[in-house]
Amino acid sequence: MPNAQQTKNLNKLIIVAALGYFVDIYDLLLFGVERTESLNSILPIQYPGISDAVLKTLNGIYGKLLLNWQMFGMLIGGVFWGILGDKKGRLSVLFGSILVYSIANILNGMIESTDAYIVLRFVSGFGLAGELGAGITLVSESMSKEKRGYGTMIVATVGVFGAVVAGFMGDVITNWRYSFYLGGGMGLALLILRIGVFESGMFDALKKETHIKKGNVLQLFSHLPSLKKYLCIIFVTVPVWYVMGTLVLFSPELSELMGLPEKSISAGKSIMFAYAGITVGDIASGLISQLLKSRKKAFAIFLSLTVIGVILYFLYGGTSVTVFYSIVTFIGFATGFWAVFISTAAELFGTNIRATATTTAPNFVRASTILISLLLNLVISVLDVDKLLATKITGAIIISIGFIALYFLEETFGKDLNYVEE
Repeated sequence: MPNAQQTKNLNKLIIVAALGYFVDIYDLLLFGVERTESLNSILPIQYPGISDAVLKTLNGIYGKLLLNWQMFGMLIGGVFWGILGDKKGRLSVLFGSILVYSIANILNGMIESTDAYIVLRFVSGFGLAGELGAGITLVSESMSKEKRGYGTMIVATVGVFGAVVAGFMGDVITNWRYSFYLGGGMGLALLILRIGVFESGMFDALKKETHIKKGNVLQLFSHLPSLKKYLCIIFVTVPVWYVMGTLVLFSPELSELMGLPEKSISAGKSIMFAYAGITVGDIASGLISQLLKSRKKAFAIFLSLTVIGVILYFLYGGTSVTVFYSIVTFIGFATGFWAVFISTAAELFGTNIRATATTTAPNFVRASTILISLLLNLVISVLDVDKLLATKITGAIIISIGFIALYFLEETFGKDLNYVEE
């Protein structure tokens, strides 16, 4: 039984990890919320005298470009912070990643060109890549194997609520620059709260074992069983970012194609409603995985709900604004298995490679937005179909791969984490 001081330390760790993920998600989704307004402010400066029609087209083009650069930054950052977490410690990643993305977002509020926007979205993505994996690794290694799912559930639930706040603040704050200042300021404030959080005991014990390789990212790819585990946990979760990075982020464009009036759907509100659903979904999926004592069964239930949500989106999304936002809320709930995903990612690998795997996996999932975008364009060109039908076909492919990955995924509930990967 842990003593009072150990319980206090654990509670503070969970709070810091949860609030860190809250700020992480707030800043991650902030671009989606402020995409239209920020680009509509910057592009006329860069292209004086452009018409509204050209501005709308450029907004969409630069929106995808900026999102891809942010996700590319997360991809590179995930590898960097993951290796650092296994070599130098989980706390060093918590501090460094929060500092980087906080400063980047403050600077993002000062930009006057798309070039500066691209650079700072990349740097911000690079910083955002580290916080979640480090926090979840710390929580998973500090709690009992029977209860750690509750800890990661709390972190994920509080974290994704940051997107709800981002969507809400997008409506409340009239100047998009202030939204970026707020996000950066919250991150810097969080660094103060981080003082007094202790390093993982498992990592401290492993640090003394100098003969064991730590943070070797190639270990995830060169060893077939490790590669299988790694690919399965990534692909089973990619449908989340098909929904968030395509159906929700580009909801203004897609809703218009489905028959709703132009500008009737806001990306910021879609993100807010979707993540309100995800917040509840994370609680539900986390509890279900604990009650059923199975991560795989929870994945299966919520992937099936995602299928239903996607079907409803395309069948009835064009009915009315109210129906559209209601479906977005449901589809958010259906993809609320992020809590189970991050628990499983941490449980799949040994202590010497755990931070690397747990930090890179979410960022490979997020960066899959780039591949989803490429697949969407490929479907349009090869099958010669319109964007709406191509989006449906792309979703069918992504979700089918998710179910295949689930079939081969290892069950990790109750697994002892105090071991190393050979």
